[in-house]
Amino acid sequence: MYKEGILVVVSGFSGAGKGTIMKQLMKTYDNYALSVSATTRKPREGEVHGREYFFVTVEEFEKKIAEGELIEYAKYVDNYYGTPTDFVMEQRRMGKDVILEIEIQGALKVKEKYPDTLLLFVLPPSAATLKERLIGRGTEELSVIEARLKRAEKEAEGVEAYDYVLVNDDLDKCVREMHETIQAQHRKTSNYLPLIEQIRAELKEQKGEL
Repeated sequence: MYKEGILVVVSGFSGAGKGTIMKQLMKTYDNYALSVSATTRKPREGEVHGREYFFVTVEEFEKKIAEGELIEYAKYVDNYYGTPTDFVMEQRRMGKDVILEIEIQGALKVKEKYPDTLLLFVLPPSAATLKERLIGRGTEELSVIEARLKRAEKEAEGVEAYDYVLVNDDLDKCVREMHETIQAQHRKTSNYLPLIEQIRAELKEQKGEL
């Protein structure tokens, strides 16, 4: 039976460790494809165009919006972020589970467009841990860190919209729990309706054959 990959959205506060979790998940398991988002923010040190993000100008991004080339898009801390449609759908057709690492606004848009999408939210063990992680990056000015913490306060109001929450306290444990949660989604009854109908029909045909 052909199995199309599912669509998974992973969100979390900036500094919750989403990127680290995704890297470990991709390294440990081979049935995932990580969607590469387009963004208008500047690359951080070590980031490569086409690997972490497609880094584009505001004009290029707005052209993609106008031409309907994005599954979703949103503005976050004065920058655009969006998910290109073609890559995601191609990977799903190949049987890969495609993970979109995006924020809440985008996640809800994806869920609205594709109701079967699995929404996962990554939380830190505490707000204090979140602040420590943001400062520990050493990649952003204090004003940006403050903006991200204020954003996290607003995002905390929308976590209930997600299907599952994962607490990133122990990296290996969190990665394992994410994998198990995603794979359990494949076993939903709705994914087996064709097989169920096939078996029902076969059982009817077998009546009276004994």
